Order: sequence, then C-alpha cells, then structure tokens
Amino acid sequence: MEVPSPAELEIRHLAPAIGAEIRGIDLRSPLDPLTFRAIERIWFERCVLLFRGQNLSEEEQVGFAQRFGELGRLVNQHEGLSRHSAVMLVSNIRENGKLIGALPDGEMFFHSDQCYVEQPCKATLLYAIEIPSAGGNTLFANMHLAYKTLPDPMKHKIAGLMALNVYDYGGSATHRSATVPPDAPRFAHPVVRTHPETGRRALYVNRLMTHSIEGMAPAESDALLKFLFDHQERAEFVYEHVWQPGDLVVWDNRSTLHARTDFSAAERRLLRRAIVLGDRPA
Repeated sequence: MEVPSPAELEIRHLAPAIGAEIRGIDLRSPLDPLTFRAIERIWFERCVLLFRGQNLSEEEQVGFAQRFGELGRLVNQHEGLSRHSAVMLVSNIRENGKLIGALPDGEMFFHSDQCYVEQPCKATLLYAIEIPSAGGNTLFANMHLAYKTLPDPMKHKIAGLMALNVYDYGGSATHRSATVPPDAPRFAHPVVRTHPETGRRALYVNRLMTHSIEGMAPAESDALLKFLFDHQERAEFVYEHVWQPGDLVVWDNRSTLHARTDFSAAERRLLRRAIVLGDRPA
C-alpha cells in the first residue's frame, strides 16, 4: 500500500476535546520518517490516535510501537501468549481453565498506565481482536484541558504537590482497599506534570490508583483528590471509544486518563496491548 505524505493524511477528530482518527494507512507497511513525524505531532496535540481496519500480527504491532520509543516492561506478569515483555493480552478468555490474559472482566475506573512506578509508560497501543456485542468501551480524558480549566486558586494550591500512586486493587478494577498492602507497587509523582515534548501541563492523578497527597492530613487529601477526580472526569474532556475488531488505538499516557465500561462476562473479549517506556514525570 502506498503511504501518503504528511499533507495527504486524512484526519477526523473523534471528540471536541480529544482524539483523532487517521485514515488510509496500513500499519503493516513501513512509514517514512516525515509521515511518522506528522502522525506524532497529531498525537501530541490530540492525545489519542485511532487506526481502523488494521490486520496486525504481534510483531507488526511491536514494530509500530517501537517508532514511539523504547519498549516498556510489564510490572505484573500474567499468563499470556506474548513473546515480548512489553506486550500483554487483555482478555476474559480461558483456555484449559486459565485466563489467557489480564484485566478480564467488568468496569475499570479512570487511571494512567503504570503511574505507580518510577518511569510510567509513555505510550500504550491497544489492538482489538475479539469484541463483545456491547460494552467494554474505553473512555479517554484529556488531562491538559482538565488542568487548564481548573480555577486559578486550585492551580496555585496543587503546584508542587506530590501524590502517592499505588497498584493495590488486587485483580478487581473497581475496588481499592482502605489500607495499602505492604507489597503493593507504589511511587509518588507530581500532581501536575509537564509534557516533555510539548511543555504543556497536565493533571497526573487518577481515581483508581492515586492513594493520597504527600504531606497532607488524610481528610484534606481525600477532599482534594475527590475534587480533582470529579473535575478531570467531566464529560466535556472525554471521548468514548466503541471498539471494532482491527482497531489500533494509541494514547499518550502523559496527557490522558482512560477507563472501561462494563460488558457481559458471557461474551469473549480479546485485545493486545503494547507499552513504550516513558521518563520520570516532572
């Protein structure tokens, strides 16, 4: 397939606040550097990219992921079928009584991938293979806009604060225990981070994994986080993606949150995720 020049890219915004579909590209074919740089610029601006109608092997998905940087590594190992440490199956399918992937069922609150490690992933690339007839949609929220629209007194209040992020939900995507398990992965990052490529600021807390504000009394921390969670999940910041087989979605983990809607456990769902290593938020 002939690859279009950057000027010929066909782009459709997915929602006013976030997301762009790029049409007419077969990701099995090599992208020339100018075209990839154009795609990357759109990604920085729109935070989430959609490529529909793809037919990608794991190697082809990994190859495209590597255009964004060094591959990351899974923190939590799962019984998957991948040959790569950066690739994970997201699935409720069982073979011989065992799940073939991770995060199998149900709703998932807004979060940022690997925010509980020192260097969270920069990019996540999720490819749809089998999709239920309804539900299992992914919601994406623009954290640049979430920060930009905060009242100035709140921006001043959170400047320089650090938040502790913890992977503590133990397999349940909707439940976080009242106390942090001592062996749960955790790391503190700025409440407001600066995007290393664009210099834009973004809120960097989330309902699923942000546990507390460092140096703040629990009641005050809980109240502040509740305000920020409610603000960053406002509908005007969000795009809800309804998956089709062959969709590849690439999101910038430094400027977005994502969540998942519920779906029937009786229907199969299979997606393949690859991650790209990021830097330490600042």
